[in-house]
Amino acid sequence: MPITLTVPEGLLSSQAQAEVFSGLTDALLEVSELTGNAFMAANIAGSINVLPKEHVLAGGKMAAAAFVELKLPEIALTTPEAKSAFIKKATDIVEKAAEGRLKREHIWSNVVYAPEGAWGIGGRSYDNASLIEAIVGTGVAP
Repeated sequence: MPITLTVPEGLLSSQAQAEVFSGLTDALLEVSELTGNAFMAANIAGSINVLPKEHVLAGGKMAAAAFVELKLPEIALTTPEAKSAFIKKATDIVEKAAEGRLKREHIWSNVVYAPEGAWGIGGRSYDNASLIEAIVGTGVAP
C-alpha cells in the first residue's frame, strides 16, 4: 500500500521525514482497523520525495507545501468516513512535523485506487478476494 510524501527541501529534517512516514503508516493501519496485522504492516511501503524549493508550488507560485498520496486496492478505505479519517490524520501528522513552517491549507492528500486484480506484491497479482485472504491470514502471504 504505497504512500508517497512529497515536500520541499528544508521543510522536514530527515528524522521528521521518517517520523511522518511512520505516522502515516500507523494512521493507515488504524483507520483500516488493521493495527497489529503483520501482512498489512509489512506491505505499507512508499517513498519520500524531497524536491528543490522552486519545484514545489501552490497557486502557481513557490510555496512550502506537502503532498500525501496513498495508493490502495479498490477494497480498502471505501467509506467516506475512512477516507476522511486518513486525510485528517495525515494532515495532522505532516503539520506537526513541519513545526510551524507549513500552513495547514498547503497540505494536500489524496487516495488513489487500483482496479480489481491490478494489485501486485512481490510479483504476485492479487484480486480482492486473495488480498483479503492474505490480510486475514487464511491465504499464503507473498
